[in-house]
Amino acid sequence: MKEEELKQIFLAEAQDSFEQLNRLFTQLEKNHADREATEAIFRIIHTLKGNAAAMGFEDVASVGHLLEDIFSEIRRGNIALTSMVFNDLFKAIDKLGEMIEGVKVDKKVPYKGMRAKLKVILRNLKGEIEYEHTQGGGESSEKKDKELEASLQEKNEEELTDSQKETLASEQPVPIGVPLADEFSDDEDKKSKITFSDFVQVPVAKLDTLLNLVGELAIEKDRIIAQGASFGTTNEYTRLYRITSDLQYSVMGVRLVQVGALFHKFHRIVRDVATIENKKVNLDLQGTEIEIDRNVLQIISDSMIHLVRNAVSHGIEGPEERKKNGKKEQGTIQLCATSDKEYVIIEVIDDGNGIDANKIRKKVIEKRLATPEALAALSDDDVVKFIFEPGFSSVDNVTSVSGRGVGMDVVKKAVDAVGGKINIKTVLGQGTTFSLSLPSSMAVKSALLFIINNTEYAIPLSFTEAVISVKKSSIHKVGGGLVTTHLDDTITVMFLRDIFDCQDIDGLQDPQLLHRSFDKIEDPEAKINIVVVSVDNKMIGFVVDRLLQQKEIIEKPLGKPVENARFISGATILGNGNVCLVLDANDISEFLFKPTFATV
Repeated sequence: MKEEELKQIFLAEAQDSFEQLNRLFTQLEKNHADREATEAIFRIIHTLKGNAAAMGFEDVASVGHLLEDIFSEIRRGNIALTSMVFNDLFKAIDKLGEMIEGVKVDKKVPYKGMRAKLKVILRNLKGEIEYEHTQGGGESSEKKDKELEASLQEKNEEELTDSQKETLASEQPVPIGVPLADEFSDDEDKKSKITFSDFVQVPVAKLDTLLNLVGELAIEKDRIIAQGASFGTTNEYTRLYRITSDLQYSVMGVRLVQVGALFHKFHRIVRDVATIENKKVNLDLQGTEIEIDRNVLQIISDSMIHLVRNAVSHGIEGPEERKKNGKKEQGTIQLCATSDKEYVIIEVIDDGNGIDANKIRKKVIEKRLATPEALAALSDDDVVKFIFEPGFSSVDNVTSVSGRGVGMDVVKKAVDAVGGKINIKTVLGQGTTFSLSLPSSMAVKSALLFIINNTEYAIPLSFTEAVISVKKSSIHKVGGGLVTTHLDDTITVMFLRDIFDCQDIDGLQDPQLLHRSFDKIEDPEAKINIVVVSVDNKMIGFVVDRLLQQKEIIEKPLGKPVENARFISGATILGNGNVCLVLDANDISEFLFKPTFATV
């Protein structure tokens, strides 16, 4: 995250804390015995002090530290609250507000007089003894104050103007016993001022509604421009196109959050699982500033938990085993996020033992998920993908963390639901990497439009690898399917009209289903349009009747009673007013390749 963005977030939280402190101080002044108000004030000041120190605003941290000390004593009953104390505390809060505003406008606000006043409160009201209460690290407030003062003085002394130096020089500590009201009675009365934060909190539901309305606007824009094109007046709509597009992407930008919001939650998860498993694991975070749609992050959050827990439980070895293998006792799990055009790549990397493909093969046969003959024809990479099958688990012993066969299939379904991909790279003895390719936004998708049986369809570009045209003679029958070559690789080919022409589920079971349209083409030189897609690292060629164009669409889920329709993930409305169905490439791939893994 950029420093300026961090500063803005700090200012928003600090301003909110300042307003809460004013309210709670007024509440506490009316009822000195209000324990809840005292505790709330202490927590808010403690948080404000910590945030200021982390951002390097030592002046705010210094005053916050003394206020924290005072309320620590008030909680213990060591300081009696009086009207004089409240007058000075309110002045301290006002000074804190000035300092927060000073951070906002990059202005130095003198504060040593107020700090001296707060020290006198501590000493006078505790029987004129020096306050030596410690906070956590064993250092006294006096020592911490001197350190903060020295640090601030060293950084800012050369930057101060002559008038500021004179002001600071005049802020001398107040002798113990001098009445505070008299000592500071010449403080300049400042007019009450109300300030507002530059941040506005908006419920996500309102953003969803706004995004839906912008989506409808985008559809209307396309419809109007399409109508204008038929009259040859497209130039008149250029400004409309630009404004609506800018509005659409601005609203999408509001919904973006940093992946660090999710990543930082895994420190505790890794610690807890490592403790249960008696392992030593370190978590390393990379790319926390990468932004992604909040809905995408929310949908895949449970999947990330499964991946991280499995990385600790299945991937990372115990300390003794790691030492035998020449590794450090402490394993490392890395969560890494990178941006790639319209997609965000999230990787879960461990330096554990990797996934043993031979062990997976044995489990697949035991669970009757495939025949030995079918497994023998698969590469190790394809065999490893069986871990995404429902109910599959590669461990023999069930623990509180793993072994129940629940989790990895959930990960696959969640990633598919947002239109993403998941890949595995594993090296036995070195570790495993799970790579999730996720769309940065679920609202707008780039899609390729085409026609089948005089009906328009779309497929997300996230699946599309290429568009090619081949002769019928280049396509060959293999078993019940079709294959051709693309870039020296053999790929499966299917005519989409074959599955869309089926009247019922039974029609999909016909062994010759995928040959029907192919057999109807008599000319061996006939050109066939193929959209090459990649699903689970498998290349599939979808044969279409006619290609249209690439377009950004607003995909909507299908409603009842067709919400569970096969091979379709959603729908959109085109500029001509037609409803366009969006293909579910994952479901089509599952239909094509599942029969290969016939049960024994």
